[in-house]
Amino acid sequence: MVSVADLLTDGRLPGNYFAQDLYVRGSTELGLLENRRGDRLLAIPESLLQAIYSGLEKETGQASGLVLYNCGRWWGKNFYARFCEELADYYKQPLSSLSMAEFLQSLQQCWKTHGWGQIHLDITYRDRGFLGVEIWHSPFTAAAPQGQKPAGDLERGILEIFFSQLTGRELRCAQTSCTAKGDDCNRFVLGLQKRLQPVEALVANGQAHQAIMQTLMQQG
Repeated sequence: MVSVADLLTDGRLPGNYFAQDLYVRGSTELGLLENRRGDRLLAIPESLLQAIYSGLEKETGQASGLVLYNCGRWWGKNFYARFCEELADYYKQPLSSLSMAEFLQSLQQCWKTHGWGQIHLDITYRDRGFLGVEIWHSPFTAAAPQGQKPAGDLERGILEIFFSQLTGRELRCAQTSCTAKGDDCNRFVLGLQKRLQPVEALVANGQAHQAIMQTLMQQG
């Protein structure tokens, strides 16, 4: 099992398994996209993402965020399984045997190649038990309705289950900034549920990411 300590302290080195020109293959005649193993890929237009958000809002109202979060957890569980399987096949060893440099670079390249934006892990608060995640140029929150609350519920669910399975601990994920409300990127914090409880109220009160993290640092 990958340890949290290793995950947060190792450096990163370039990798190319998920490089777009090698990973994504397609046929313009057939209109098909596949990855390098022959698994089907799906291209989703922005208009469809916008329709999903508006449709959920119309059908479920305030529960739309919860629906997206649960979809994200399901998606993240399957994404983690495929991610581990592909890397294990490529490196001929289980994910737990890979260096953290190889793992982190693979995750960043995989996220980018699938068109989900650019992901970066923030280890600033690792000694206090928190892992920060930044996602830049997210197509999901770009398509979400603009408002005063974070709209990255889908990504929050993906990150929560992905890192819970990776570390073997039941982590929770909270969003502290969002491009849908005018922030420069989507920021998330992963940690134990009890320690993340203040985040929702702080976000609702308009606290910025750094102020929220300072509050979390002051907890006993």
